[in-house]
Amino acid sequence: MNFNKIECLEDGRVRFLLAFGDFGRNGYQLNFEPNVTLVSEGRWDGKKRRLNMVACRIFSDWDEGFVGECLIRLSLRFPSTWTLRNRSSVVGELWSSRSVNEAGYFGRVAFSSTKNKNIRAAGLGYEYMEIENTKRSCANKTMQKGEGGKYPNALSSDMRFDMLVTNKKVTDLWGYSSPLFVDSRLYQLSTIFGEEADFSWQEKQNLSVINVSYVLSLASSHDFKLSSEHMQIKSFEISAEGTYDSERGHLCMTGCMYVGVTPKQTRWGNSSSSMDCEILVDIQYPPVNARNVNPVKGTIESTRDKSDRLYFESFEILSRSIYSGQAKESIWRMDLEITMVLISSTLSCIFLGLQLLHVKRHADVLPSISVIMLIVLTLGHLIPLLLNFEALFISRNTVNFYFDSDGWLEVNEVLVRVITMVAFLLEFRLLQLAWSARSSDDGSQKNNLWACDKKVLYLSLPMYIGGGLIAWFVHLSRKSYRSPLLRNRRFGYKQQSFWGDLKSYAGLILDGFLVPQILFNLFFGSKEKALAPPFYVGTTFVRLLPHAYDLYRSRSSSWSFSYIYADPKLDYYSTTWDVIISVGGVIFVVLIYLQQRYGGRCLLLKRFWQRFAYEKVSAAGPDE
Repeated sequence: MNFNKIECLEDGRVRFLLAFGDFGRNGYQLNFEPNVTLVSEGRWDGKKRRLNMVACRIFSDWDEGFVGECLIRLSLRFPSTWTLRNRSSVVGELWSSRSVNEAGYFGRVAFSSTKNKNIRAAGLGYEYMEIENTKRSCANKTMQKGEGGKYPNALSSDMRFDMLVTNKKVTDLWGYSSPLFVDSRLYQLSTIFGEEADFSWQEKQNLSVINVSYVLSLASSHDFKLSSEHMQIKSFEISAEGTYDSERGHLCMTGCMYVGVTPKQTRWGNSSSSMDCEILVDIQYPPVNARNVNPVKGTIESTRDKSDRLYFESFEILSRSIYSGQAKESIWRMDLEITMVLISSTLSCIFLGLQLLHVKRHADVLPSISVIMLIVLTLGHLIPLLLNFEALFISRNTVNFYFDSDGWLEVNEVLVRVITMVAFLLEFRLLQLAWSARSSDDGSQKNNLWACDKKVLYLSLPMYIGGGLIAWFVHLSRKSYRSPLLRNRRFGYKQQSFWGDLKSYAGLILDGFLVPQILFNLFFGSKEKALAPPFYVGTTFVRLLPHAYDLYRSRSSSWSFSYIYADPKLDYYSTTWDVIISVGGVIFVVLIYLQQRYGGRCLLLKRFWQRFAYEKVSAAGPDE
């Protein structure tokens, strides 16, 4: 039955259309069918707190219709108290005012609104009816729970969570769990809207174990059965009440739900429903101050015997919903990472500009710059631009984890792409200058320079390819041993692809961008100050800063919505890799400094040094 308001006046008079139909087939929007619709009017009785109405049938044929037989009475009221079994916001009765012997007479028919919904009458309270039974059922479980730490306050928004629920027969149930009442207080998600809840209430009451009532709503994309004896359904809802231990983060409740019985078990061959209250819901919250990402875990169990027709397989509850404090921390961290990305990208452009200024003042050092190193740096900025070229104009595949509507992350991504484009153009210009300087040299030094760069290529290329093969084998081994939870992409987990691992390896190559220059200096024996100190020190600093930040991030928090800065998809990030790469980067900087001060072969023993002296010979004229 659906109430469609026609008129509602200030003096309490109302008029409604009451439509009857099959909600299971038609949903909540019923088509207007006069023959199954009543017209009603009545008045709100403030003293008795109920709405009394008279309803009339609508008679219609193909041409016209009229209202008649106003012999149906309705009475509606708002319950002042909810219980485990009765949680309807509106209840009432409908009956015929005819005498028992008259045709068309029917007795009183009780009806109620959908349970556990957001309609709340003023002064609504809750009466706990199953607490003692729940405490007995949960006694053993309570003693086994709790890992120490601080757990969510019973009135906080952290108590509500979205969840994945599975058992052997049903593997894709999704839904939410939310408190209705905490002790005698109505639960409200006030903290989500920026208003702090009164958390001091629990402390004033000196309560560690608190009575709570919950609703668990679950649905699937397809029909399923809880057992062979149950009807096919797409969703179900559990009303629950029990106790929450705020010192252990343990929630244990007795649950009730309406279950459908298969047609063969009913007298008339139609399905019927009954309430099953032999359900135990057991949930363990992780500590709010935990450094690691610990999911909310729990079970939904039937306490019936396995031979009972209403028994069902136990469900496992798993949730990755985060706490409000973690969300605030993540927003702060994302703002910090956005700033660091912009600063790092800008610094890269500044250091490249200083290198260009250096070669402009000392043009003779251009041939001594390794072309292989410049190609590695240029490709390091070119490839991300090719993969995300559309982000320069339209931010399509951006990170959508921001909470405001200003689109700051999309603006940031476009800015980063633009700065990356500038860095690429500066590197390409440096590469062009170095290439032109070598090509314009007609002396014997030209062949030596190219020969040294070929040696660098022959030595570094197998090293890069071998490292890539190792990265591939590591990817295959991780793929073979990944856990079943990681396979569920809908739950927020995604195994990194092979191309993602290759991107990480490419980031490692960029971290060691000075390796080709070190090898070139070693082969050529150059003592030229080819690289400006601000360039090789500053660029190394920009490459190592994400690893230093990752070390800080791993110590402060090991979970994240997403990675904006120090993204594991773009480099190797772990405590071991962070230390190895940072130490390696510092060593490379020291080696370049020594080579440019004492000569490219200063790293070798003295007996292996080969000294080369180049003398400029004046071009002889034809008369000479």
